[in-house]
Amino acid sequence: MKSYVVRTHKSSEELGRPAQLAWRIAEVAADPVEVEPAVVEMIGNRIIDNAAVAAASLARRPVTNARAQAQAHPFRPGATVFGLTQAQRVSPEWAAWANGVAVRELDFHDTFLAADYSHPGDNIPPILAVAQHCGLDGRALLRGLAAGYEIQVDLVKGICLHEHKIDHIAHLGPSAAAGIGALLGLPTETIYQAVQQALHVTTTTRQSRKGEISSWKAYAPAFAGKMAVEAVDRVLRGEGAPSPAWEGEDGFIAWLLSGPKANYSVSLPEKGEPKRAILDTYTKEHAAEYQSQALIDLARLMGPKIGDLSKIKNIVIQTSHHTHYVIGTGANDPQKMDPNASRETLDHSIMYIFAVALEDGGWDHQRSYAPERAARPSTVALWHKISTVEDPEWTRRYHSDDPKEKAFGGRVVVALKDGSTISDEIAIADAHPLGARPFARSQYIAKFRSLANGIVALQEQDRFLALVERLPDLKSAELTGLTFAVECAKLGGTRSPGIFDWSDAVAGHSIAAD
Repeated sequence: MKSYVVRTHKSSEELGRPAQLAWRIAEVAADPVEVEPAVVEMIGNRIIDNAAVAAASLARRPVTNARAQAQAHPFRPGATVFGLTQAQRVSPEWAAWANGVAVRELDFHDTFLAADYSHPGDNIPPILAVAQHCGLDGRALLRGLAAGYEIQVDLVKGICLHEHKIDHIAHLGPSAAAGIGALLGLPTETIYQAVQQALHVTTTTRQSRKGEISSWKAYAPAFAGKMAVEAVDRVLRGEGAPSPAWEGEDGFIAWLLSGPKANYSVSLPEKGEPKRAILDTYTKEHAAEYQSQALIDLARLMGPKIGDLSKIKNIVIQTSHHTHYVIGTGANDPQKMDPNASRETLDHSIMYIFAVALEDGGWDHQRSYAPERAARPSTVALWHKISTVEDPEWTRRYHSDDPKEKAFGGRVVVALKDGSTISDEIAIADAHPLGARPFARSQYIAKFRSLANGIVALQEQDRFLALVERLPDLKSAELTGLTFAVECAKLGGTRSPGIFDWSDAVAGHSIAAD
């Protein structure tokens, strides 16, 4: 890996393209280095992981609406959409949109946390959609996904967005564009322009994940993937992009990040160096924000030690800056303590999550968020006894470059009404690569089987998993099989029409979500 200093340059400095971050990203994406076996295995794991969480979300309103929008854009050859048959193809950017929402809706797929945070699996829907539409094979898909993960992780390690209240999809747009460029074998110049265009149009604010969090939290990464597809298409037609996107005098760093005098350090693979960043990422065992994963595991251990939860006076979670200020009481969001809050908001309340995990001894992607579950009096009482504080040591470990020291958990101190205390701590989730029960292929398959149970027919599950096992050898015609179809009844009920359905709405027709 080679480290590059990225800073603002005045227009009069005429920063050459080879010195720009977008060009260096494009060079990495264009480098046709072989994908290592361990990376191939992990890409397969994450394709399974994405399909698992998409299966569980198929009938949810945001997913049915995104799918309906995609269905309004049929196209040949096109790309597939989760839940529909392989014969039902839509334009690739709309497939990226629909599948991206399905993958992201439950906040249950892979994660990477460093200077910023991300869900690198959000790269898969747009890159796979383009691969299907353009008739590419398994090896091309692997190159594209390895590149998308690499750029995503490298940007997340080097540039912090959330301190400036910029949403993390600003790293996803460029990484997905780079991945599509690698998939298609495009020249550096083309990828360079597409990466900049994608950055320019996917820079949004952190309000997506603040206060009264809405379904846009699921749509935002899908939007970035859709924009990446459109950016590459536009550049292939000969169009350019705002340059230099990061370093320009009126660019990203100067006005949206730390300002004209700031320096960022971004490390990227050198020419001929394998793209291995996906191996630094990790998935979720529990359908909740990643900083809660380890604390859910800790709650499972602490519950029996505490016994009668009504005897608790208060609980303090000592944790990192990020956990405290994003999903803890440091966020100062009253919605995080509200029993009537949306699923998306409860997902970002470690106080709620820890209370439910203590009471239930675990976490369920549906039951744990049910309105009646959130309103249970004993849960509300316990929930409001929990607070978080930032501990500098946990913050330091959160940002550590040493994988053995890096931590996303915290220390929990339970004060009982009799004056005694019970405390324990956990650094990483059990499912983390260095955790007590790290996920491997068998765990990913088990997660898929569990979430697809009762939704995707067993024969269809088997067909999909068999294709993933042969991923490097898949022919172009087989790549369309990296999806699954379900019965129409599993796709949710009727939906409200939008602009794309306007003629049906005017005619008074009911619109089924199929």
